[in-house]
Amino acid sequence: MSYEVPPLRSGDLPDTPAQAFAQWFAAAQAAGVMEPNAMTLATVGEDAVPAARTVLLKGVTSDGFVFFTNLQSRKGRQLAVRPVATLLFAWLPIHRQIAITGQVARVPDADAEEYFASRPRGSQIAAWASRQSQALGGREELATAWRRSDARFADVPVPRPPHWGGFEVRPYRIEFWQGQPSRMHDRIEYRTRDGLPRALTDQQDWHRTRLSP
Repeated sequence: MSYEVPPLRSGDLPDTPAQAFAQWFAAAQAAGVMEPNAMTLATVGEDAVPAARTVLLKGVTSDGFVFFTNLQSRKGRQLAVRPVATLLFAWLPIHRQIAITGQVARVPDADAEEYFASRPRGSQIAAWASRQSQALGGREELATAWRRSDARFADVPVPRPPHWGGFEVRPYRIEFWQGQPSRMHDRIEYRTRDGLPRALTDQQDWHRTRLSP
């Protein structure tokens, strides 16, 4: 692949990772990148084997990056045992990616309730019907479970299942990568000075450096 974009200099990125992420996310949106909020979530379970899947970013706070899921899913169980994760945004059409590593905390129930209420009804029903990551006897088994849940809540608002909630990845390291010709890629890393998660908006807690490609 030919990377024909201007080189990225440290001064081209804002002083805080919050500002830098917002700037690059807006650029991905403006460029028409499909689902710019899609991110790879990498976790590790009790067996120490890494697992990765794509989830959707649903919010950015001053502390981290939020997504929602079935808490009994493989990723939910892994995060309960080892609450650390890496997120990867790969915006290939604009030759950029962002890698985020940090500790993980559960989102407050009130926030999960608010987001769940905003979801399409079909997605709400699916949260009740799907035993995420568990084996199925066939597609019809899932369809039957969906119809039963649909009938169960036919005349009432669909409540949030007790097994459904959110996680926030609170970073201590964020790397901004931009492709360059001859594999001389640009890598700018923000890392907290004490190696612990810190507010994304606090310049004093973050050190910025360039990494070799």
